[in-house]
Amino acid sequence: MSTDVTAKNPAPAPPGGSRTGEADGLLRLLLDGMRQNMRQYGMLIALGVIVALFAVWSGGDLLLPRNVSNLVLQNSYILILAIGMMIVIIAGHIDLSVGSVTAFTGGVAAVLMVQHDIPWPLAVVLCLAIGAAAGAAQGFLIAYAGMPSFIVTLAGMLVFRGLTEVFLKGQTLGPFPESLQKISNGFLPEVGPNTNYHNLTVLLGIVLIGFVVWQEVRDRKRQQQYSLEVLPAKLFAVKLTALTAVVVIFTLLLASYKGAPVVLLILAALLVGFGYLMRNAIIGRHIYAIGGNLPAAKLSGVKDKKVTFLVFLNMGMLAALAGLVFAARFNAASPKAGLNFELEAIAASFIGGASMSGGVGTVLGAIIGGLVLGVLNNGMNLVGIGTDWQQVIKGLVLLAAVGFDVWNKRKVGS
Repeated sequence: MSTDVTAKNPAPAPPGGSRTGEADGLLRLLLDGMRQNMRQYGMLIALGVIVALFAVWSGGDLLLPRNVSNLVLQNSYILILAIGMMIVIIAGHIDLSVGSVTAFTGGVAAVLMVQHDIPWPLAVVLCLAIGAAAGAAQGFLIAYAGMPSFIVTLAGMLVFRGLTEVFLKGQTLGPFPESLQKISNGFLPEVGPNTNYHNLTVLLGIVLIGFVVWQEVRDRKRQQQYSLEVLPAKLFAVKLTALTAVVVIFTLLLASYKGAPVVLLILAALLVGFGYLMRNAIIGRHIYAIGGNLPAAKLSGVKDKKVTFLVFLNMGMLAALAGLVFAARFNAASPKAGLNFELEAIAASFIGGASMSGGVGTVLGAIIGGLVLGVLNNGMNLVGIGTDWQQVIKGLVLLAAVGFDVWNKRKVGS
């Protein structure tokens, strides 16, 4: 009995088939990476779409160098608050008092500098200390007295709003020293020969490109060391090229006007500092732990009360810094300053990827969320949309961001 065995040779691949398969594989990896980082990539894509939409709708006015500088100046204090609020939300809490603390510290600064002629550097230090003390007081009640953060900070919102009225006696107080005003309204000085660009800003842009490339390459090598999935070399090169292009465009836009605003350097320092703190420092991991799973964090030895206390102390200090920047920008302290700032900061955090359940979010996400709101505000003003419809649109954007978060959780869970 014999058995015939017929060899089945595969059909020859059509010309270009291997390239098509490689392209499909790269596309599949890209889509998988986007699914795994849906919050971050989703908000980046949304920001890009919003910028492109209003750039076309406004006839290019949105991307004029002067308007880009104004975007940074107008949203600086909200971005500062959003950084602190993101950390508070990651820890599983909320802070409704930041707008009132912003107004209170701005009022105290005005009283110290305008009425008592205290040197502005000393007044700044005192105001930051007052903000930290306000946050620490609320943090103590939340962490050690066991009171809900919503109730404590709601009470703080009323208390500090009232104290602002007391300190300012219901009046607007100013002006501030010119040196303090430059922190919020000033630009880096001109140096070097005339090149039609702000040389120092161009230099900082080059340094930033080098830093971004170095950090991305370092993170990729670390992921490879721990056998984690990384983007293919070609897609990684595309990512680096896109990041470099964004930095170059932003740098040239700023350098075409008056250069980088001073407050942008403050924001950059906060972004780098708190980004490193949340990613690499022990305290950052503990914040994610208590927000993600408090019982498990306690069993792991995390001092949750101390961490919560420090989170609110930090929020108070950042609120004070935002208050100083806001007061310096408008060259006066007002009892009505900071109204709805807490809502803007919370909205920026959730749009930037925070979750109501805690344990999720990044400092960069807070900046992205704040920029989404800032570009929306600026773009709608440029095209003449009324303030009534602006509120409606921003509310719908926030609702869409939270709905996207809920949908993403359900999809991951299923």
